[in-house]
Amino acid sequence: MEHARAAVLPQQPRGNDKVKNEAQRRNRRVLGDIGNNLEAGRIVEGKPPVQISRPITRSFHAQLLAKAQQAQAEKNHVNPVLPVVEDKKRGPAKKAAVVVAPKKAIEKPKSETVVVISSDERVKDKPVNQCKPIEGPSRKEVKTLTSILTARSKAMAGGVNIKPKEKIVDFDSSDVNDELAVVEYIDDLYQFYKLTEDDSRVNDYMESQPDINPKMRSILIDWLVEVHRKFELMPETFYLTVNIIDRYLSKKIVSRRELQLVGISSMVIASKYEEIWAPQVNDFVCLSDYAYTGDQILLMEKAILGKLEWYLTVPTPYVFLSRYIKASVSPGEEMKNMVFFLAELGIMHYPTTIRYSPSLIAAAAVYAARCTLNKAPFWTETLKHHTGYSEEQLR
Repeated sequence: MEHARAAVLPQQPRGNDKVKNEAQRRNRRVLGDIGNNLEAGRIVEGKPPVQISRPITRSFHAQLLAKAQQAQAEKNHVNPVLPVVEDKKRGPAKKAAVVVAPKKAIEKPKSETVVVISSDERVKDKPVNQCKPIEGPSRKEVKTLTSILTARSKAMAGGVNIKPKEKIVDFDSSDVNDELAVVEYIDDLYQFYKLTEDDSRVNDYMESQPDINPKMRSILIDWLVEVHRKFELMPETFYLTVNIIDRYLSKKIVSRRELQLVGISSMVIASKYEEIWAPQVNDFVCLSDYAYTGDQILLMEKAILGKLEWYLTVPTPYVFLSRYIKASVSPGEEMKNMVFFLAELGIMHYPTTIRYSPSLIAAAAVYAARCTLNKAPFWTETLKHHTGYSEEQLR
């Protein structure tokens, strides 16, 4: 049986594989010349690849397959061709195109948007570059809420007093049920008085009067104060009398002898306009020590009304005094007397009467009285609201 098996199966040679592999090793060239011996071409889409003389191993086959797939995926890009290395001993080698994967583009960091929110600045979007640090201030300094609060606390620590705004007192609320107080129309009335007070003001008329001067006018008004107190007349009568005298003297040249007659006739007109029971003309004749007769007083009264065109409804300083004293909130009798005293001194002074309006004279008298009696504060928000004048203007 054993001889039969030997006859059937041919005898296999031993050692042939080693001889074959040894021959291949001898025929293989050095490693540095492998690139020159390869006859590989560029892998072009749609064309068969060039035959390669190198024995295809598993790793080399996987490498070729990966390069082919990469070339197909990047078909829109041109693959660079590596330069051919020449061997000095063997001469110029054949050109071989090696497929190299293109370098990926470096992605630049995207700029982010920073929103700065502050208490007093608008919201602004600004790109911030993350690659390079920002050198120096690249944007304007923004005042934040924290910085504002810190500054205020420092100001308070340094002695700067931030006073809360004073409220305006509604002193007319107590007169709502008083029909004579006309609370509903009082603000409109005084707004109208301030608009029309310039119509009854006079310019400097002493330059056109040859026989009289400001001192004579002051003496006349001082005497009329005594007459007004003797008859116990209302304050409105006295202030209207002075207004009638000034307006008449600004339109008519008067001699020194007739100056007192103009004063008496002006008080007669004002008494008839303001008083319920006006004094008689004979009473004024007696007070003037019979310097003028009753007929002379009536004739001068007629001349004055003709020159003034019977325009007697004018806002005098007393109209504003009554309102501004009330705005002082509980002034007291001492305060009222001081205000009236200062206002009377003001209208006796000719330059003051000519230069300033009746409302400003009244407001200044209230302010001077409060300063004299040390009523703190000297000028309140309520007085500023109703007079329309600040403390700086009154000074």
